[in-house]
Amino acid sequence: MDYKKLVAERIKENVDLELETIEKLIEIPPQSRMGDYAFPCFQLSKTLRKAPNMIAQDIKEKVNQDGFEKVENLGPYLNFFVDKLAFTKNTIEKVISKGDKYGSSEIGKGKNITIDYSSPNIAKPFHVGHLFSTAIGNSLYQILSSQGYNCIGINHLGDWGTQFGKLISAYKKWCDDEALEKDPIKELLRIYVKFHDEAEKDPSLEDEGRMYFKKLEDGCEEEVKLWQRFKDLSLKEFKNVYEMLGVEFDSYAGESFYNDKMDDVIQEIDDKGILVESNGAKVVMLDEYNMPPCIIKKADGATIYATRDLAAATYRKKNYDFAKSIYVVGMDQSLHFKQLFTTLKLMGHDWADSCKHVAFGLVRFADKKLSTRKGDVIFLEDLLNESIEKILEVINEKNPDLENKEETAKKIGIGAVVFTYLKNNREKDIVFDWKEMLSFDGETGPYVQYSYARGKSILRKAGEITGDVDYSKLNSIEEFELIKSLEGFNKAILDAIDRLEPFMVTRYIIEVAKGFNKFYNAHNIINSQDEETKKARLKLVEATCQVIKNGLKLIGLEVVEKM
Repeated sequence: MDYKKLVAERIKENVDLELETIEKLIEIPPQSRMGDYAFPCFQLSKTLRKAPNMIAQDIKEKVNQDGFEKVENLGPYLNFFVDKLAFTKNTIEKVISKGDKYGSSEIGKGKNITIDYSSPNIAKPFHVGHLFSTAIGNSLYQILSSQGYNCIGINHLGDWGTQFGKLISAYKKWCDDEALEKDPIKELLRIYVKFHDEAEKDPSLEDEGRMYFKKLEDGCEEEVKLWQRFKDLSLKEFKNVYEMLGVEFDSYAGESFYNDKMDDVIQEIDDKGILVESNGAKVVMLDEYNMPPCIIKKADGATIYATRDLAAATYRKKNYDFAKSIYVVGMDQSLHFKQLFTTLKLMGHDWADSCKHVAFGLVRFADKKLSTRKGDVIFLEDLLNESIEKILEVINEKNPDLENKEETAKKIGIGAVVFTYLKNNREKDIVFDWKEMLSFDGETGPYVQYSYARGKSILRKAGEITGDVDYSKLNSIEEFELIKSLEGFNKAILDAIDRLEPFMVTRYIIEVAKGFNKFYNAHNIINSQDEETKKARLKLVEATCQVIKNGLKLIGLEVVEKM
C-alpha cells in the first residue's frame, strides 16, 4: 500500500486541490510522536478564508481514518499515524518481492530525455573536474531510467575549436612521436602547455594557431589527419576511465559532428531576422534580456561553440524528440546556456523551455587551483588508482584473508570518490580530504557499502528464513524508523528528478545506512529472544540490504558482499 497516496486521497475528499499538489505538500514529521505523515494547511488559508489551524481541525473531523491508527491536528498540520503492523508487513514484503525493481515506476514511459554529460576535451587530460559532470550525468541517467524514462546519454566531446589549431602548431614544433604513442594525453598536454608558455613570449603564435584551425575547418588534409589522430588516441584513454567508473554512453557525437549542420541553423537564424552584424561578427542581440550578444560567427568567419550548441539542440530535438534535454555543465557556463536557450526561443522553438542546465561547482585540493594551460592538473585515473590502493592497504591491515581483495578495493575505492561528488548539493564546491572520503564511519561511500556488507554477513550466518513471519515482533523505535525510511525510497527518487539533484538519493541512502546501524547496535539480531523475533528482524535486514543496493546503483556504485 502506498500510504502517502492514501493520505493524499483522504485529504482530496475534503479539499479542492489536485491530488498531485496534495502529494507534493505532504511532509514526514521530524519526530515519530508527531505522526508518520503530515499535511500543512497553509495553502488552503486564502481560498477557505480561515486560519490554517482551524482548517486542520475541520478536516480532522471529516477525514476517513480507515487504515490509520489515528489522525490528529497539531496547529496548522494534519498528522496521520499509520497502522504500524500493516505498514511494516506491507513495506518489507514489497521490498523483498520487488527486489532490484523496488523504487522503480513507469511514470516516464514513452518520454525521451537527452542527457549531455562528461564531455571532456580531446587531447587534454581527463582530470578530477570532469568527474563532477560524469558522476552527476550518469546518476541522473540511472535515476530517470528507473522511472521508465528512455534516456539518451550523450558525450558531447570537446573535439573542435581554436585549441586544435594551437595543438597542431605545437605538434609540428615540439612533439615527440614516441612519447605520443606511449602516453598520448601527457605528451599532448606537454606540448599544449609549451605552446602557451611560448605564446606569452611570442604573441604571433596565437595567430598561427588560429590559422591552423581555419585550415582544419576548411578540411585541409594534413590538419584533418592530425586532428583525427589526436581524437582517436584521446578516446582510447578516456574509455579506460569510463570502464573503471562503469559509465557508458549512447552517443559520442562531439562538437565536430555538427560542422555540416551549422549552416542550416545560421540560415534559420538569419531568416528569422535576428542575425545582425557587430564589429564584423554575426550575432544575436540579447540586450532586452540583460545579456551580451550570442556570437554565431566571429569576424574571421569561424564558428564558436555557441553555434555548434544551437545545431546540437535542434538536431537532438529532431532525432530524439525529447521531453527534456539536460546539460550537465559547470556553473561557469550559466550565461552561455541562458544565451543558448533564449536564442532558441527567438528562433521560434518553444521546446527550449524543456532544455535545462544542470550546473555544478568546482573541485579543489586545499589551495591548489587546476589549470590545463599551465599543466597543473590531477589526472582522474591517477586519483581513482590512488583511492583503490589506499583502500587495499586498509583491507590488508583489517582483513588480509578476504577473498577477491583487489576487486573489493576497486569497488570501495572508486565508490568513495564518486560518493564524495554526489553527497551534497551539486552546486557546492568539493574540497578533497582523503581521510574523510575513505573513512568507514560517517557520511561516506565506504560507510554505506560496509553497512550493506554487514547486513549480508548477518543473513549468511542466519541461513534460509522459512515459514510465516510475525511482523508484530518489530515494535521498537529503531525498527519502525528504519522501516519508514525504506518506504520512502521512491519519494527520494522523485525528489531527485524534480530537482535534478542526485544528492537527494545519496542522502537518502546515508539515512538508511544510519538507521540500519542504529537498529543493529540496539538489537541482537541472530540471538534474538525468540525465533519469531529473529525471523522478523532478518527480513528487515534483507529488505534494508536490497534498498541500499538499489540506491547505490542509482548513483553509479556497486555493492560488496564481504568486507
